[in-house]
Amino acid sequence: MSSLGRAALEALDLVAGADPKLAGIVLLSLRVSLTAVALSCVVGLPLGASIAASRFAGRRGVVVVLNALMGLPPVVVGLAVYLLLSRAGPLGALGLLFTPAAMVIAQTILITPIVAALSRQVVEDAWEEYREQLRSLGEKRFGAAITLLWDLRFSLVTIVLAGFGRAAAEVGAVIIVGGNIDGVTRVMTTAIALETSKGDLPLALGLGMILLTIVLLLNAAAYVVKETAQRRYG
Repeated sequence: MSSLGRAALEALDLVAGADPKLAGIVLLSLRVSLTAVALSCVVGLPLGASIAASRFAGRRGVVVVLNALMGLPPVVVGLAVYLLLSRAGPLGALGLLFTPAAMVIAQTILITPIVAALSRQVVEDAWEEYREQLRSLGEKRFGAAITLLWDLRFSLVTIVLAGFGRAAAEVGAVIIVGGNIDGVTRVMTTAIALETSKGDLPLALGLGMILLTIVLLLNAAAYVVKETAQRRYG
């Protein structure tokens, strides 16, 4: 059997046996990414909906900037957060650099524009369709935005899942602000990069299998949610 085949079998053993090191990395990855997604939704969903239901000077420029921020380079975000949290930075006294909290901050900055831009487009389409009806009910713009967010909750789930997928696959920013410290800030993506460079293919492959499974499950969940919403609400 080739070395790659042996590594794949060892990786399967690690996954099937719930290897403690592998499990710790996966759990930390999920905790960091889920926290970042939750924070991004708290900021991004109301922001996107408010922009969709508002008309103000410079709105088009705001939309363009928001869309452009979806492509923020992760390493640039990581560098910016590093400078903020370093000892010489304005937030250095908090001691957050090279902690999971720093990784959450970096991922939140990366995901929030994605959530806001995608939710703005979804809510804006609905606003054009239901604007007169909402106005006849006496809804103000902010109240209408919140109403549309609730009405579109199934469509927005796919956006949230997309944000989580982006967070789970992130490596550039988190390795800069987290430091990839074993047992402290080592997540799936940074561990895969490190273990591959070290030649520890079983652990890298095991983590890769789990990460790929998570991505596939996210896509399946998004499809099921969309199909269920269409059948129930048309």
